[in-house]
Amino acid sequence: MHLTRAGRPCHCYNCVVVTRRSPVRTVELFTISRSLIILLSIVATAGCTKFDLLNATIPSCGYIRTSNLAYADLPRQKLDVYVPRHAKPNTPVIVFFYGGDWQNGSKGDYRFVAEAITSRGFIAVLPDYRLYPTAAFPAFMTDAALAVAWVHANIASYGGDPQRIFLAGHSAGGHIVALLMLDKRYLQNVGLNRDVIRATAGLSGPYDFVPSPSDRGVFSMRANDTTPPPDIEPINFVDGTAPSMLLIQGLSDPTVDPQNAFELAAKIRSAGGNVQCITYPGVGHVGVVLSFAWPFRWLAPTLRDMTDYFAQFNAAPAQRGG
Repeated sequence: MHLTRAGRPCHCYNCVVVTRRSPVRTVELFTISRSLIILLSIVATAGCTKFDLLNATIPSCGYIRTSNLAYADLPRQKLDVYVPRHAKPNTPVIVFFYGGDWQNGSKGDYRFVAEAITSRGFIAVLPDYRLYPTAAFPAFMTDAALAVAWVHANIASYGGDPQRIFLAGHSAGGHIVALLMLDKRYLQNVGLNRDVIRATAGLSGPYDFVPSPSDRGVFSMRANDTTPPPDIEPINFVDGTAPSMLLIQGLSDPTVDPQNAFELAAKIRSAGGNVQCITYPGVGHVGVVLSFAWPFRWLAPTLRDMTDYFAQFNAAPAQRGG
């Protein structure tokens, strides 16, 4: 994936951007060293993936997980629910969609994100969705809407508040949540309005882009086609009435051009919508999501920024974590 903008003129002067600084302090250097020792020890174990290595460093005592709940009938239409161990009734909920070029990924790989979300007092829901080449756009959008509909209908059984649902996604997942919020047809098709979502966070997502050659099949484009179908770009559906949106972007991202976030924020703001754009100098594409993992929270304050933003919209106050 290398996603450039779709070639429209830049209007980012309309975008109010908050820039965060993340200096590495002595305590963080100690954390880095300890994390590296743990990871190097695990590397010696045959058969481990990069996610296995990462998740092995993550505590699992702070939540209760219920796995592989079906939100529809197909094999990948399942989700996991993570409830903070000492959650109060009517806990707010974050539905998190992972990235992976719309072609890779598994909800189990992102346990480190779920742990981070629960550490801040939210229920975390991580859905799988159909991937290319088994399915092409808009299949994963249909799945995302179905997953949200399941959460709205069923999360109360897990102690969650169906009136306080938030969406978040990284990379391709950021594209999914932005399009789900801005193109209202997907939620309407499952009997919901956009106002069932309190707010949305897109992390390093493509919103105004031309898919790379390796991704064009995802959107039924020819390999030499550089004109994306308008239905795939979230920026084309901005009307100023969608739920509030946070856009987080590393400024050293070689995968998704940061201008994607600036242009979408500018378009939402100019339409009268509510948006905030936060940037992290020196942080790349992977660093934004890796910073959810407690040994790597020194990379960027992604977790804090996201949950603090959601707290403005009637979420429970942050409890612990960094």
